[in-house]
Amino acid sequence: METIRFDQLDETLYYEKLENGLDVYILPKKGFSKTFVTFTTKYGSVDRSFVPIGEEDAITVPDGIAHFLEHKMFEKEDGDVFQKFSEYGASANAFTSFTRTAYLFSATNHLNESTETLLNFVQEPYFTEKTVNKEKGIIGQEITMYDDQPDWRLYFGTIENMFKEHPVKIDIAGTVESIDKITADHLYTCYHTFYHPSNMLLFAIGALEPEKMMEVIRENQAKKEFAKPTPIKRIEVNEQMEVAIPERTLRMDVIKSKVSVGLKAKETNLSGRDMLKHELAISLTLDILFGRSSDFYTKVYEEGLIDESYSYDFSLEHGFGFAMIGSDTYQPDKLIQAIKDQLKKVEEEWPFGEKELARVKRRRIGFNLRALNSIEFIANQFTRYKFNDMNLFDSVSAIEELTVADVQEAFKSLQGESQQTVFKILPLSDGDKTVLASEGQELK
Repeated sequence: METIRFDQLDETLYYEKLENGLDVYILPKKGFSKTFVTFTTKYGSVDRSFVPIGEEDAITVPDGIAHFLEHKMFEKEDGDVFQKFSEYGASANAFTSFTRTAYLFSATNHLNESTETLLNFVQEPYFTEKTVNKEKGIIGQEITMYDDQPDWRLYFGTIENMFKEHPVKIDIAGTVESIDKITADHLYTCYHTFYHPSNMLLFAIGALEPEKMMEVIRENQAKKEFAKPTPIKRIEVNEQMEVAIPERTLRMDVIKSKVSVGLKAKETNLSGRDMLKHELAISLTLDILFGRSSDFYTKVYEEGLIDESYSYDFSLEHGFGFAMIGSDTYQPDKLIQAIKDQLKKVEEEWPFGEKELARVKRRRIGFNLRALNSIEFIANQFTRYKFNDMNLFDSVSAIEELTVADVQEAFKSLQGESQQTVFKILPLSDGDKTVLASEGQELK
């Protein structure tokens, strides 16, 4: 078992790659009574086109299948897995994102039993047409529920505006129509392609002894037989630099309008420390330009253009990246113009130097150090970093290294009017039903 020391943070990470290809990371944390364990596959909603293991031709599966598979993993022939975790006093959960599917539990005792339960249920798929068809109604209701949530529609509407070909534009849960096409055979195909241990990572953090935990995992995996690891062939898409749709408007039953300005990123093929520094550089720049201590924020707040819902964020994964800035507002067009004016100023003249950067770096380092004392935060973020060949615990040193030249160069990835899009949700007019306007056209 390898030890990886982070002296700056006084942390020691334990690592071992098992014979079946599974990466195992263990981080003991003193002073904690709870333990989190996550078992994650590098498989998310964007992985819709691929070559199944053992085959030669690529296939495209129905949208929403990664999320559907996550739901079905908890149902077994002998009952529901949640019940087994509850018997050990553990709390289990799972989530699907664009790029990964994670299964996890938290516990204060019976750690070994819960860890074995986690490994076993994820590595023992059980699907039938009957149980698959039953799940379609459940997930269909979930999709319908999200369709009625304005904030969710704003978020995904902005992404849909930005991307023409990339499957990130497709809702993680799919649509009622797409999940209706899912069969048990689809689930087994996706499972055997993406749930091999060599495409997965187990991470444990909290009140635990590394060697004892590693031994439980080793013994559990040694009892099982797996096919020889095979590289996964994902089908890449050619995405244009420009946004797909410059502006759209959705009318919903809201009292106050909602606005989101999306910025499509150019630089999306980074990995490792280059990716870490790039996303940190852009995040710090957004802090300075649009943060709550910025001149921009003071101006739009005093003018009544934003409220407490105001937010900005940057997301980056292999193959796609984007920033979003927005708020609920009674003056959507004025807020959109203010955001675009601020972005235009950056293109015309870089607005800050080393002094401003040093201030925001100190604040971000403080935030990161506080976050790295949260085992919940680390448990949820560690795998995402590792799947991109980054290390969560390198974030502080990476921030310290950034210069004005670094952040200026990184932010160019978001600059250009052709990379900007606007999505608005406006209140319904009298007698209106929910309608979508795209470049002046209303779609019923």
